Amino acid sequence: MPNRLLAGFLIAIASLVHSHPGGLDKQGGHTNRTSDQYHCHREPCLTLHRQQQQAEQEARQQQRAFSGLYERRDWPHWLDEDGDCQDTRAEILIATSQVPVTFTRDDRCTVASGRWHDPYSGETFTIAGDLDIDHLVPLRHAHGHGGDGWDERHRRQFANDPANLLPVSAGANRSKGAGSPDQWLPDNRDYWCQYGQHWQQIKQRYRLLITPPEQQAIDRLLATCQVAERHP
Repeated sequence: MPNRLLAGFLIAIASLVHSHPGGLDKQGGHTNRTSDQYHCHREPCLTLHRQQQQAEQEARQQQRAFSGLYERRDWPHWLDEDGDCQDTRAEILIATSQVPVTFTRDDRCTVASGRWHDPYSGETFTIAGDLDIDHLVPLRHAHGHGGDGWDERHRRQFANDPANLLPVSAGANRSKGAGSPDQWLPDNRDYWCQYGQHWQQIKQRYRLLITPPEQQAIDRLLATCQVAERHP
């Protein structure tokens, strides 16, 4: 039986070589000499191809142009810009806590506790580890709506802009993912008005594309502001 498996494997390899005499490039793909089309046969080419297909599908669904593939490492975040050992996450937690925070160590680099209101859930948290710092307009979303053309300085600014950062429950942040208002909304409906206003402000400040479905969702959120004014 082992000999049969080995023979089958060798036949498969021989077939692949015969079909693609030019060989595969270092990505695991090749250009077909007859059709002049590029094909993937192994990793990492297969994964990159799937990612591109997904990005193209998302662009079609959101009625926008296709952008290049998103890489989170291209958006420097959680930086210690002023060299005081407190990164962006720590500084947001310190700035938004309703009480003085405590730290995990004497060096005061990492926040341990405080008191934060999560606008997404409406809940209050006292343990910093229970919170994520959410990009209200997510990095992946910004990339697909105009940010793919930014230089590193612009991406760094966006990724660390306090106006676009909120401490929220880890569960809410991960449920949201990279969703726009037409794809995800906070459970706390009392925050919908402010969420719509805040989202629109960030998109306009950075001149990011707002798709038709996204704008319709924003309009519905802003309509809740009028209801809130009539029923304070």
